[in-house]
Amino acid sequence: MTKNPWLVTGGLLSGLAAVLHLAVILGGPAWYRFFGAGERMARMAERGAIGPTLITIGIATVLSVWAAYAFSGAGLIPRLPLLKTALVLITAVYLLRGLVLVPALALNWGGVTPFVLWSSLIVLVYGVVHLIGLIVLWRT
Repeated sequence: MTKNPWLVTGGLLSGLAAVLHLAVILGGPAWYRFFGAGERMARMAERGAIGPTLITIGIATVLSVWAAYAFSGAGLIPRLPLLKTALVLITAVYLLRGLVLVPALALNWGGVTPFVLWSSLIVLVYGVVHLIGLIVLWRT
C-alpha cells in the first residue's frame, strides 16, 4: 500500500486528540471545564472521583486505535484487521458528530454553546480529512 497523506493527517489528528484527552486528566478540573466536559465531570474530578479519568482514558484509547487504523490505511504500519470497514465507520462517526451542528443551528437548539460549535467544526474537519483519505485508499 502506498502512503496516503490524507490518512497520515487523519492519524495525526486522532493522535493529537488522544494526547489532548490525556492532558485534560493531568490538567484537572479546570481543564475539564475549559474543554467542555461539563460541570458534572469537573466537579467529579475535584472530588477525586475515578469516573472522569476512566472515561477520558477510554476516549483517548479509542482515538489512539482510530489513529492506528488511519496510519495502517496510509501504509505506515502493517495492515490492521477489517481496515476498510473500520475506516468507513471511523469516518462516519467523525462526520456525524461534526454534522450534529447543522440541525442544532437549524432547529435553534439551546445547546449550541461555543464548545458545541467549535468541537463540531473541528470534528467535521477530521471527518472530511478521513473521507478524502478513504476515497484515495479505495482507488488504490
